[in-house]
This record gives sequence, C-alpha cells and structure tokens, in this order.
Amino acid sequence: MSEVEVSLNSIREARANIAGSIYLSPCSHSATVSEMSGQTVYLKLENRQRTGAFKERGALNKLLALSPAERERGVIAASAGNHAQGVAFHAQRNHISAKIVMPAMTPLVKVNATKGYGAEVVLHGDGYDEAYDEARRLAERDGLIFVHPFDDPAVIAGQGTIGLEILEQVPDLEAIVVPIGGGGLIAGIACAVKETKPDVRVIGVQAARMPSMLAAVREGRVVTIPVNPTIADGIAVRRAGERTLEMVKKYVDEVVAVEEEEIASGILTLLEREKTLAEGAGAAAVAALLHHKTSLKNQKTVALVCGGNIDVTLLSRIIERGLVKDGRIVRLQIHLSDRPGSLHQLTRLIAAHHANIVELKFDRAYYGVSLGDTLIDISLETRGRDQIERILKALAEAGYRHELVL
Repeated sequence: MSEVEVSLNSIREARANIAGSIYLSPCSHSATVSEMSGQTVYLKLENRQRTGAFKERGALNKLLALSPAERERGVIAASAGNHAQGVAFHAQRNHISAKIVMPAMTPLVKVNATKGYGAEVVLHGDGYDEAYDEARRLAERDGLIFVHPFDDPAVIAGQGTIGLEILEQVPDLEAIVVPIGGGGLIAGIACAVKETKPDVRVIGVQAARMPSMLAAVREGRVVTIPVNPTIADGIAVRRAGERTLEMVKKYVDEVVAVEEEEIASGILTLLEREKTLAEGAGAAAVAALLHHKTSLKNQKTVALVCGGNIDVTLLSRIIERGLVKDGRIVRLQIHLSDRPGSLHQLTRLIAAHHANIVELKFDRAYYGVSLGDTLIDISLETRGRDQIERILKALAEAGYRHELVL
C-alpha cells in the first residue's frame, strides 16, 4: 500500500485484508430518526463492532501491513479509547505486543477494556495531544512502530471499508453523515463513496467545543485549537491530520458542528427510541440530523453511529438531564405549614395527578422560610410538560406557594 496516497483501490485492498476479522455492521432504516429529522435515515451501526467502535478496521489494516521485523518490534499508539482498543485487540490476535498511551482522564471503561485486550496502558497528559507526544517519545526510545489513529494511509483505507459496505447496503443513497475527529474516518469513507458515486453528498460533523477540522477547512491549513472538554471525547482532537485535511477538502461537501446538549439528545434518542447505545462521538451524526444542522432536504441518508463505548456515569447524567429537558422529571420548591398532616395533604394532591415522587427534602432554616413553615424540595417523575402544568395549576388553586426549579 502506498505511503503517500489513499485510493479506491487501496480501500478495496483493505477490505480484502480485513475480511473475516471485522464484523459487517448492519445499516438499517430508522423510522424514528427519519421522522424527527425530515430525511430518510439509515443507521450504520459501527458501535456493534467487537471493540465497540469502527477504529479496529484501520488498526487491523495497519497491523497486517507490517513486515515480520516490524511485528517483532511491537507497536504503540495514542488514543482516547477506541483506537486503543482496536489496536490492542487485533495486536493480541496477531501476536504483536502493544503499548497504548491514553490521557489520564480517559473513562475507566475504555482503560479497562484496553488492558483486557492484552495491551500495556500508560496514562499520560490531560488530553489526546499530550498522550500523542508521549507515545511518539516512547516509540523513538523503545524502537516501537507507531500506529497513528487517523493520519496514516493504511488506517484511512481501513476506515474507508465502511463506505464500500454502505454503498452495497443502501445502493440508492444520496448522502452520508459522518463524525469527524482527526479526519481518518471521513477521509476513508468519502474517498470510497465519491470515487464510486460522486453525486452522493458527504457531510462531516464535529463537536462545537473541539472543531479542529472545521477550523482547518476555514483556514485552508491545519491549525491547533485550544482544549475544551466535550462529551464527544472520541472526536476531541486539537489538530486535524495533514493528509486527512487534504482528503476532506477534496471529497467532503460540508462540515458542521453540534453543541453538547444536541449530542446528549442524540445519545438519548438512540438509546430510548432505537435501543442503541452510542457514545458522544457515536451520536454526533444523528445529533446533526435531529437538530437540522446540515443542508440536506428530504434525501436518503446514512448516519454513522461510529462507537458505543460510553462511561456509565456519564450515561446516567445524560439520561437524567434528558428527562429534565423533556419535562419527565421536574423539581419543585413548595412552602407549607409545619404541622402534622401537611405533607400528607400535599402528597395526596400530587398522587391525584398521577405523578411519582422520586426525591423529597425538608428545609426549615433557609430560602426565607418563616417560623412555623417548612419548605419541601420535591422531585417528581411525570409524563411530560402538560402534566406538569396541571400539577402547578392544582398547587396554585390549593393555595400552595411554589416555585419551579430550573
């Protein structure tokens, strides 16, 4: 494989190389996302790969391209998680030693999974870029082969195999929406698709907090942007790739950005409506469609769900915030007399409106509570905003001083 250029032929070669070792992920129609977005949407579920993300395609293709002498030396990679797992898993299967440098704050689920695949894990730095620099230093010191997560022809070609699969699974597609971090995924897919069906629109999606490729496209050159935490940690890259930028400029029609709340909404929609678990990066393409960030209009579209390795603590927070945003959990502060029976009367009113109490706290000293009164801080599970409005109206009619806590 050429070390200079990625081509349709090199992507086809990559597909032949990794066949039998990579799961052919489904690309199924989503009635829910279609209805909510105004497009006819199919979901390419790369979160169902063995390691939970697309990254193992490029990692495996790179490992298979190594010479016997290079395999003997071993490999090293820097990753926030998914590339790490892809390299570790396939290195172990091919009897190649692997060392992975991960940012110190990488979610524990990704660290443990990488160790579980047999790799040595080194935690270093606050983000990907510091981990990358350390991996490069260790590669030089120890004579290891560095496996770049995105700016390598073999890795890009491996990711491009997704594009070939999509063309076969949805032969009449009109657009593909792909998350972007460093650009290896969209570069490979865009090359495969545009070289086969040039009229298909390819749209990239970045986290608004870390839009390194968007900045590079606007500037016409690779730029380094400041670190800004995002729930889409899998695409949180400060600097896009040199090679991937050129391929994005050549093949990609549009690059857009999604906000944190929009990504969280995408995760929740996929989980609740599609029964599909996606991490922040994995939900970015769906988020862009749900929130109408692209220029697409009534087009048959494939959205890539590129990974599902989400930290369960983060997932629980996203679920809770999503329920609050949808009005299915509401918090109220209610003043009532501090005497026997007062709480019983309040809970009877709430029960009459079929809301469920999930948390209850008393306060007699703060928030300007008068002597002889108490303040109830209460969280309710409801069916939505209409039910909340009925409860608030009933509280007012019953004479309760109350406030909705936002």
